Amino acid sequence: MAPLPPGIRFIVSFSRDQCGIIGERLPIRYYLTFGMVASGAFTALFGVGYFYNIHSFGFYVVTQIVNGLVQTTGWPSVVTCLGNWFGKGRRGLIMGVWNSHTSVGNILGSLIAGYWVSTCWGLSFVVPGAIVAAMGIVCFLFLIEHPKDVACSSSPATHPKSYENGTHRFWPQKQALTEERSKSLDPEMQCLLLSDGKRSGHQNHMVVLPADGGGGIAAISFVGALKIPGVIEFSLCLLFAKLVSYTFLFWLPLYITNVDHLDVKKAGELSTLFDVGGIFGGILAGVISDRLEKRASTCGLMLLLAAPTLYVFSAISKMGLEATIAMLLLSGALVSGPYALITTAVSADLGTHKSLKGNSHALATVTAIIDGTGSVGAALGPLLAGLLSPSGWSNVFYMLVFADACALVFLLRLIHKELSCPGSATGNQALFKEH
Repeated sequence: MAPLPPGIRFIVSFSRDQCGIIGERLPIRYYLTFGMVASGAFTALFGVGYFYNIHSFGFYVVTQIVNGLVQTTGWPSVVTCLGNWFGKGRRGLIMGVWNSHTSVGNILGSLIAGYWVSTCWGLSFVVPGAIVAAMGIVCFLFLIEHPKDVACSSSPATHPKSYENGTHRFWPQKQALTEERSKSLDPEMQCLLLSDGKRSGHQNHMVVLPADGGGGIAAISFVGALKIPGVIEFSLCLLFAKLVSYTFLFWLPLYITNVDHLDVKKAGELSTLFDVGGIFGGILAGVISDRLEKRASTCGLMLLLAAPTLYVFSAISKMGLEATIAMLLLSGALVSGPYALITTAVSADLGTHKSLKGNSHALATVTAIIDGTGSVGAALGPLLAGLLSPSGWSNVFYMLVFADACALVFLLRLIHKELSCPGSATGNQALFKEH
C-alpha cells in the first residue's frame, strides 16, 4: 500500500490498534480484501483531482485521512496469516524474505511516481491505486488464512497421531503431559515472562484469557496484549526505528538532489537503493535471529552498527556518487533490518507467545499495537527533519543517530535476558519450537 504523508500517520497510529482488534474477530480474507480495495479506490481518488481540476485542500485532506484508516487493515492481517502458517523454527528467514515486498513496493512506487510526476501526476496515484485494488481481488480469490482451511495440520509432522474435533485438534494425553512437564524447563518462558529471574511455570505469570461461548478461546483485549512480555519494549523500539526509516523515505531524494546536484527524477531513482539495502538487511536479520534464537539481540546488534553508519553518512556521501551508492546500501540494510524483523517475526512470536496458553486470537492485535506505535515515529521523523533541515543536514543526521540510540535503549532489558538465558543453543533447540 502507498506510504502516507507524515501528518496522516498520527491518526493512523491510533486507529491501527482498533483495526487489529477488529481483525481478530473477522475472517482475514474478507477483512484484507476490503482494506486493499478501499485503499486502492482512495489512492486513485487522490489522483482523480488532477483530471477534474479539483483544487480544494479539504478534498485531499479527507481523502488521505480515509485512505490512511483503511490502510490500517493491511499489516496486522498479513502478519497474522503468515504467522498461522509458519512456526518459530525458520520464521525469521521466511518472514525476512516475505517482508522484502515492502522495499519492492517502495521502489516501484518511487519509479511509478517519478515517471509521471512531471507530465501527468494524477497517474502517479491512479496507477498504484489500481494495482492495490487488483491485488485485493487476487487475495479474495486465492488467500488461504489457515492450514486447517485446506485440511492441513499446522503441527509438526513428527506427531502424526492427533484427534480432530471440528476445527480443534487435540494431542494424546501422554504427549500433553510431556509438554506440561517441559514448560518448567522452557528457556523462552524462563527468560521472557519474569523479570526477577525466578522460574516461570507458575500460572500467576500467565496471560490467562476467558473462554468464549463456543468452547474456544476469546480474542485478546488491548490491555491483555500489552501484558505479553516484550510487546511494550519492541513497540517503543519500533517507534524510533521507523522514525529513522521514514525520514530516509521522505527526505532522501531531496538530500541527494542537494548533495550530488542531480535532478528530481534521478535523485528519486537513486534513493531506491536504500530500499534495495533494506531487502538484504531484512533477510539477514531473519537468518541471524533464527540461528541464534535471539530476536532482541539481533535487533540490538544492527541498531548498534547503524548509529555510527548514520553518523558518517553525511560526510562520506559528499565524496561523490559512488560513495553515496555504497552508503545507501549499507544504511538501508542496517536501518531496515531491525524494522523488518520487529514488524514480522517478532510480532508473530509475541502474538503466539506461550504466556497466551495456546490462544491464537492475539496475533493481529499484537501486530497492530507494535506497528501502530511505529507509525507515530513514521510521522515524527519527517516532521522533525523538515524543522531541522534549514539549519543544516548535519542536524538531521544527529537526530537520526539519537533516535537509533533510543531504539537500542528500549531493547536493553530484553537483550540482557536473552544473553543471560542458558541453553538456547542446539542442545535445547527443540524447546523453542512452536507446537
